[in-house]
Amino acid sequence: MSEPASISVGIAERYATAIFEIAKENKRLANLETSLSDLSTALGDSPELRSLIASPLVTRAEQEAAISAIAEKMELVQVLRKALALMAQKRRLFVLPQLITALRDLLADERGEVTADVASAKALTKAQTDKLAATLTERVGKTVTINATVDENLIGGLVVKVGSKMIDTSIRSKLNSLQNAMKEVG
Repeated sequence: MSEPASISVGIAERYATAIFEIAKENKRLANLETSLSDLSTALGDSPELRSLIASPLVTRAEQEAAISAIAEKMELVQVLRKALALMAQKRRLFVLPQLITALRDLLADERGEVTADVASAKALTKAQTDKLAATLTERVGKTVTINATVDENLIGGLVVKVGSKMIDTSIRSKLNSLQNAMKEVG
């Protein structure tokens, strides 16, 4: 991870922890999750919103007014509204995508869930996804949700990432290992 990216993640995690703790204390975690989904959808659908949070040309006051109006219109949970306004005042809105990810991770952890990122050469069927989720749930000890992607460069097999653990059973990986072993012999 590059240094600026890790700094952004660190900033986002601090805000996420504060928002999460306040929402938990006020018993608003379900509302927070709904607000996060709405905000994530808006961020994905609106290039104007992405421009607003990233543009250095928009002043702090303009960012705060705009994000506060958007949050009010979207009826986001109060703690998230206030946090977004504070982030605008501090010129930290650029970490909004990382904030959403960090909050979703905290909410999932609170429910005893974890997300596994799975890359496969071909799209997994429903049965394969269910079986993989059940196997990972048994190994991890938490309910596992699969986030599946297709990477045709893998040739075959899977690359599974759960938290800090990675399992690479792809043919590409095995071919690379074989190639390295053959270089050492010759």
